[in-house]
Amino acid sequence: MPPHPAAHRAAVLGSPIAHSLSPALHDAGYAACGLDDWSYGRFEVDERGLAAFLDGLGPEWAGLSLTMPLKRAVIPLLDEVSPTAAAVDAVNTVVFTADGRRTGENTDIPGLVAALRERGVTRVERAAVLGAGATASSALAALAQVCDGEVTTYVRGPERAAEMRALGERLGLPVLVADWAEAHRGLDAPLVIATTPAGAADALADAVPGSPGALFDVLYEPWPTRLAAAWAARGGRVLGGLDLLVHQAVLQFELMTGVVPGPLKEMRAAGEAALAAH
Repeated sequence: MPPHPAAHRAAVLGSPIAHSLSPALHDAGYAACGLDDWSYGRFEVDERGLAAFLDGLGPEWAGLSLTMPLKRAVIPLLDEVSPTAAAVDAVNTVVFTADGRRTGENTDIPGLVAALRERGVTRVERAAVLGAGATASSALAALAQVCDGEVTTYVRGPERAAEMRALGERLGLPVLVADWAEAHRGLDAPLVIATTPAGAADALADAVPGSPGALFDVLYEPWPTRLAAAWAARGGRVLGGLDLLVHQAVLQFELMTGVVPGPLKEMRAAGEAALAAH
């Protein structure tokens, strides 16, 4: 007997997408809250196929999670974009309203703030950001809420440097830009957010100070990174990509289902189990 079709659907889109842990997180959330008529899938969709995918969705769809390369490409296809998402020109969540409107949100930014708060990092006097991609933009927007002083971003290339300066101005955040070759100098900040791809910050592990502050390394696989392992070995506070993934997913869950607060504990456990199974 075929399963009863879900009355409410959601999914994660991106390319590549097979590695995504989002289905495990959201399915665990549905189970924890007794949402038996909800289902969450994953679809390989790139920029060229995004508009057609959105146009083909029926009224049972509640929302979408978006990963690369769709966070910017989706914006022209939406009816409304939240101020948070507009600030960094990136949407990672689409919510469909009852009248069919498409609303874009960004849960990476409040997810970063919530993850830091959970680990006791509520205010810092200055910070450093390693990298200058989309996640670095979200990191700057989060730091605008928790950092009282300047943020130094370590980047490769003048174009990235200009983008980080411009974003800092829009956020009202004093942003200094330094060359990636100087990134080791940023490790003495009370809070360091590493947004670089796997392996890119490995060489910095040897430069971790003797009494480091907090490190938020947004990677979750492989984990721990060399930088995170060295940081923890010296007694520093370490947050990883799973912390961000879970907190932003809980916020997506709340936006799509209307269930508040979302089941953080159960969704985290599902993420940990899925990573362990990889």
